[in-house]
Amino acid sequence: MFENISLFSTNPQMALSVVRKGVSSLTGLAGRRLLPSASVLQPQVATIVSKALRDKNYKRPAPFPYQDSQYGLIAALMDKTTHRFDENSKIIVVDGPIAAGKTKFAKEVAEELDMHFVPGATMDMVYVNSYGYDMRQLDPQMPEAAKSFDEKNFLQNPTHPNAASFQFEMFRLRLTQYIDALAHVLSTGQGVVMERSVYSDMVFVETMAKFGYMSKAARNLYYECKKVTVPELMRPHLVIYLDMPVSVVQQRIKARNLPHEINSPALTPEFLAHMEMVYKQQYLREISNHAEVLIYDWSEEGDTEVVVEDIERIPFDFDKNDPKLADWRQPDEWEWCQKRMQYTKGKNRILNWMNVPDFSVPELILDADEYKKFKDAWWSAPGMKHAEGFNADMGDQFITTKTKIGA
Repeated sequence: MFENISLFSTNPQMALSVVRKGVSSLTGLAGRRLLPSASVLQPQVATIVSKALRDKNYKRPAPFPYQDSQYGLIAALMDKTTHRFDENSKIIVVDGPIAAGKTKFAKEVAEELDMHFVPGATMDMVYVNSYGYDMRQLDPQMPEAAKSFDEKNFLQNPTHPNAASFQFEMFRLRLTQYIDALAHVLSTGQGVVMERSVYSDMVFVETMAKFGYMSKAARNLYYECKKVTVPELMRPHLVIYLDMPVSVVQQRIKARNLPHEINSPALTPEFLAHMEMVYKQQYLREISNHAEVLIYDWSEEGDTEVVVEDIERIPFDFDKNDPKLADWRQPDEWEWCQKRMQYTKGKNRILNWMNVPDFSVPELILDADEYKKFKDAWWSAPGMKHAEGFNADMGDQFITTKTKIGA
């Protein structure tokens, strides 16, 4: 059987000393779970419930179609928010090193808890448009600074000048995903399980900066962007970290045999070790002040059902003066509706803070000639000349009768 070990005490400094000592000593104990403090033994007030234990007659209220309809002032007066909430109206983030099995695990947790699964962000979300056209095909027409650069490119050539802009784009994608996750919970009542999030994105930035793959100026600008965007969000309820030593990560990378990972100049033991250090000593330290944290040794794949049992034992209920989960304690119904408007109708206002240029970071700037070449090529590509649904050359029909974009 698995053994219970307390991870985070009420003293943050003491808690993190346990992370540094305890986690590194668990090699070979597959699936051993490290629970939060002994507070899980207290009477449960607001827990997450698996499908197996949920009332068979329970039916979630009809969702608000936030992806297709504007949730503004009028809609807020007609459609309130908290009546859709149940025990599982929460956000769970799954984190861990490369090749830890996060995708499979997160999908299984989402299935067990009847939650919406959000896969990890990839640059395909930028380069493959809604018609399936891969914009990377435009590279021969692009200036060097505007050519595509994705995860594979980074792992093969981490010192490329476009590495910083790639990481900024990944931050924007994760920010977008997290805003959408909040909108989903508030508009449908269904919880969300995410693979990585905007909160752990800094692990990559810190590691890239450490090894010279991102300049000091770019790193500083990253934190400026983070400072004006991320505080607008509501932090997750639970973070699950799948831990494994660097040696096992390397074995997993070798076993899955992806061409861009094998012999990557980026995925060195030193690079992976620094990522692990930032994860545990910075990211987990900070997020544990606001969310519950579960850490598992995943050197050998553990049992998802055991993890779900652990989740069910966590009481997501805290004193009003406790900073944990404070983001999810709104004073009244109208505050919840305002949050919902912020993450649906006001989504672009948050994202627009990413569009402020800083000419002191040349690797993130296109000059006028470069931008014109980029613009001419990008917006002339198949499916890009007009808004989605209005491109006759891509087979869109009944264009003259459409009344909204995306219809």
